Amino acid sequence: MTSYFPSHGDVRYGVSQYDLTLKYRVSTNWLDGTALLSVVAHEQLDGLDLDFGQFRVSGVTVDGVTARYTHRDGKLRVGLPWTLRVGATAAVEVRYTGSPRPVRSVWGGLGWEELTDGALVASQPIGAPSWFPCNDRPGDKVPYRITVTTASPYQVIANGLLVHKYRSAGTTTWVYEQPEPMASYLASVQIGRYQFTDVGGTRLAHPPRLGTRVRHDFGRQDQMMALFVDRFGPYPFAAGTVVVADDDLDIPIEAQGMAIFGRNHVDGRRGHERLVAHELAHQWFGNSLTVASWQDIWLHEGFATYAEWLWSEASGGPTAGELATRWRRRLEILPQDFVLGDPGTALLFDDRVYKRGALTLHAIRRKLGDQAFFLILRAWTDTHRHGNVTTDAFVAHVGRYADPSVIPLICSWLFDKALP
Repeated sequence: MTSYFPSHGDVRYGVSQYDLTLKYRVSTNWLDGTALLSVVAHEQLDGLDLDFGQFRVSGVTVDGVTARYTHRDGKLRVGLPWTLRVGATAAVEVRYTGSPRPVRSVWGGLGWEELTDGALVASQPIGAPSWFPCNDRPGDKVPYRITVTTASPYQVIANGLLVHKYRSAGTTTWVYEQPEPMASYLASVQIGRYQFTDVGGTRLAHPPRLGTRVRHDFGRQDQMMALFVDRFGPYPFAAGTVVVADDDLDIPIEAQGMAIFGRNHVDGRRGHERLVAHELAHQWFGNSLTVASWQDIWLHEGFATYAEWLWSEASGGPTAGELATRWRRRLEILPQDFVLGDPGTALLFDDRVYKRGALTLHAIRRKLGDQAFFLILRAWTDTHRHGNVTTDAFVAHVGRYADPSVIPLICSWLFDKALP
């Protein structure tokens, strides 16, 4: 299996639970953190590597025993006080302080980011170490508990359900639990002066002055949800929140059970509704079903793009067929110099990955018909709910439900550079 980010992640162990306790000062962008990781050895271990950013580490313990460590070049290397045999578990606690800084990448800074008045986390694909020590690989999905204390004028949104909230001496502590397994890059915290609004069963967090626009622009979220439940199967999480930050963002961002938009994505005219559909679809494709390796990114972005087309079709816009024709014509005049099933790091988020991925799904739909196609999608999300997926597994999945003649068609879209 290709590793696009070989310096991230340690396959020698897994994490079974993260418990993050954070204190954040908005005015100075200062974070005091304690991360408790429950780890399990996949092979005999005398030490383990954690991905971690530029913080001052004040101490590391393993099952309460002080451990030796080194911290440089984005790696916190922990020497275990004793050898962990295969299957053995240990509680690793890391205490740290500092100003969170995004992880540098070819796509800019990733992870914890200061806003004009608050903070957001957008980590895809390798930004999680910007705010907590982790085993940063998408195949290591586990439950999280995230506790954040900050000044009381600010609201905090994190993954999962809010289970506790209490005030003390000008600060408020928010405790969220995410019981469904989650990859590290999908863990997220949003901090701002937000107002909470419920629209069609979706919780919205937004600047108070944008309330009217937000309620209108996300006003069809319940219809969108109903369509996707019908097409993809039950919504995979216990909670769902949309955050509209009071800053402009280049693109919306998905996190598990959450989508984050900039104020520039809210115009009061539903001018960005396709992006609302795209981010909602990621709750199935990306968050519940997460790639085991980044080479299979089309299983996230191609599916979410096709969901845009399905929503357009259902809401009175161009049909999926019309959009497929339009985008195929556009792709025909662009370089056909990558393989959809393994695009390479530089093209990981290239728009051609999104659109060719959606075209692949439309080609399968045309070949099999709607009844068989949507049966396959619902079975795909059900079989791999809260798990990891690969392109090979998807091809094999389709083969179990369809005539074998569809497999060469799929493979030509996935593995040939030229458009079929």
